[in-house]
Amino acid sequence: MTHPLLSVAPMMGCTDRHFRYLLRLISPSTLLYSEMITTGALLHNEPAAFLQHAADEPVVLQLGGSDPTALAACAKLAEDFDYQAVNLNCGCPSDRVQTGGIGACLMATPDLVADCFSAMQANTHLPVTIKSRIGIDDKDQYDDFLRFVAPLYEAGCRTFIVHARAAILNGLSPKDNREIPPLKYDYVTRIQKDFPEATFVLNGGLKTVAQALEVMAETPSVMLGRAIYHYPWLLADLDTALGLRSAPLIRHEIIAEFRDYMVRQLGKGVRLKHMTRHLLGLHLGQPGARQYRRYLSEHMFEDEADIDVFDVAQSHLQSQAEAANS
Repeated sequence: MTHPLLSVAPMMGCTDRHFRYLLRLISPSTLLYSEMITTGALLHNEPAAFLQHAADEPVVLQLGGSDPTALAACAKLAEDFDYQAVNLNCGCPSDRVQTGGIGACLMATPDLVADCFSAMQANTHLPVTIKSRIGIDDKDQYDDFLRFVAPLYEAGCRTFIVHARAAILNGLSPKDNREIPPLKYDYVTRIQKDFPEATFVLNGGLKTVAQALEVMAETPSVMLGRAIYHYPWLLADLDTALGLRSAPLIRHEIIAEFRDYMVRQLGKGVRLKHMTRHLLGLHLGQPGARQYRRYLSEHMFEDEADIDVFDVAQSHLQSQAEAANS
């Protein structure tokens, strides 16, 4: 699989199947990622509860794990459930993830990660990729990063997604780990030159179209995360700037399509809050956005919340637009 120019990062609590459905309506070509799902969750429960998805392709399943056999079994599940690739998380710094011996702490054991990669790749026809930081704690020099990448490249990995910060495993929250350790984009551009036959996707700190275009002058692909979660239409702006959009995006049509999706999901027993919680930034900066967010936040958690809650929230935008034009 050739990694597209643009992808949206896997984000716990964010990139579930509902949010991915919205993003796919906005951008036909951006590569999407699932939330990280642990091997234990998949192998000790009904996998369909975690892996079902619809109309969000191309999408990558991100796995959390450190046992090659378990990861191999889950890689096969990714294929069975029609994902387009499978990714191993070697970058999450949260305490809970570390307790399970997965995520960023795996960067301390590159040979184990290489064994995991090999086991996964041997058990699926899907591409297997690695997402990591540039290092952990005080092991954040370029040579430390190189020592992590080299055995994986030797094992056959050709796509690396790199959050260009070190992960501090003790003392920083996941949020602080996304903001405090300094960005070192030069590590990504340098490693790309050292391994020209691989693709290194740059992730971390990108919040605007201008920033993405600037780093893409030296890197083949970029990944954005929180900026798109907080303002989904940024994805359309990026598509346009990168020449990936063949026709103008019409916002009200996208919103109408997602509303239809929510109605269908409500009919299947999905609670409204599981979908509308992703929509708080949908109208960022527009007249009536504050009233829209307030109404949605106050009413979407009610047990009987139905599509009417979304419709009333939307009506605040229309009221403000009419007032502005009067």
